Amino acid sequence: MSDKFQDRYRIPSARWQNWDYGWNAAYFITICTAHRKCYFGKIVDGEMMLSNVGIIADILWHEIKNHCNTVELDAFVVMPNHIHGILILTGNDHIGWYDDIGTDSDADTVETRHALSLPHQPQQSTSTPGQQRFQNQGKNTVSSIIGSYKSAVSKHAHRLYFDFEWQSRFHDHIIRKDDAYQRISAYIQNNPLNWSGDKFYGK
Repeated sequence: MSDKFQDRYRIPSARWQNWDYGWNAAYFITICTAHRKCYFGKIVDGEMMLSNVGIIADILWHEIKNHCNTVELDAFVVMPNHIHGILILTGNDHIGWYDDIGTDSDADTVETRHALSLPHQPQQSTSTPGQQRFQNQGKNTVSSIIGSYKSAVSKHAHRLYFDFEWQSRFHDHIIRKDDAYQRISAYIQNNPLNWSGDKFYGK
């Protein structure tokens, strides 16, 4: 699927506060478990051995595309206490709008942190797309898609009486360059082999 990133999803520059998370782009998603607890299983000889909750997290990620036809999925991995995946939005004719002022031209990604439940704030016509992103829960935005995924994993885990809890926030990177896309894909695929050096290891 990496060839689909070529040209179609190239983003010269974007500051997160000026970004609408329903726009077409490739997003590197990281979601952690609460307190970085290893609910999803363990690494044995460089391979991820999924727990029952880990199996649920794996299956339901791949189900995203069956519930949202404007999403494509690429590299994905379930780790003991977090998941990584590349989520590609394709349903909007608009492929981003940019603001070069104040950005780092050498940066490969733009990172944001999303909270999936925030106090309601009145919508203002002067809001930037980034400021409005949490008001788009009914649309196919990154926040709504990840919120639905997290909710589904929690629901099924609890229905089966498995102990499980997500961290309230999740992280995303807007992938801006082809080489960054390839590097992130390789990082995700090799994550189990590199678990001992992972920043989430031993948390």
